Amino acid sequence: MHIHYFQHVPFEGPGCITNWAASHQHQLTHTRWYESTDATALASADWLVVLGGPMAVYEQDQLPWMTTEIALIRDAIQQNKKVLGVCLGAQLIAAAMGANVYPHTLKEIGWFPLDLSFQAQAAPLENVLPHHFNTFHFHGDTFDVPTGATRFAASAACSHQAFIYGDRVIGLQFHMEFTPEIIDSLLHHCASDISAGGAFVQSEEKIRQHMNLLEANNETMYRLLDYIAAL
Repeated sequence: MHIHYFQHVPFEGPGCITNWAASHQHQLTHTRWYESTDATALASADWLVVLGGPMAVYEQDQLPWMTTEIALIRDAIQQNKKVLGVCLGAQLIAAAMGANVYPHTLKEIGWFPLDLSFQAQAAPLENVLPHHFNTFHFHGDTFDVPTGATRFAASAACSHQAFIYGDRVIGLQFHMEFTPEIIDSLLHHCASDISAGGAFVQSEEKIRQHMNLLEANNETMYRLLDYIAAL
């Protein structure tokens, strides 16, 4: 399978998705928007993965490449490609589908539990994802659920944590793909977000205390990737 991913900053890469792709001998190509706007490899891809980043969907005036990216995501959905977005990636998918993306009243940074429900289009995911688990968050924005999609996850801080459209388009506000190296980089590059504090913002020390949760989160991501690959 040919998987193409969109990356927005050097310090937030595909993480464990790279390991999974290599173990299954899938081809990985990328567009790194901070380096180049060349997305020609997407045309031959079966699957688009849209990664996270500290920028906001509503900053397209300052980041004109994002308008191009949103159009490419919309095209991929219309072409019935598999599309998976994480954090900013989920917000970009929502925007490509006509939903609003905007600042949330709360920032959510650190390890917080999710509750998942598997109704409607999300029903097949009940055998893939747990009903409740602790995962990593790093976001201050949220999105409206796109028309025709099903919301299937919520946390105490943010009710819109995941959606699925049909069986091939999934947006996740949280990060199961992160590795220790990515979290180390985030703690360095985004330290000001953490130091600002908040009801759902953990300290660097607290975040590091729960790094042991990464392995289980990666395993959950692998199950989701296996599920999408088999579609």
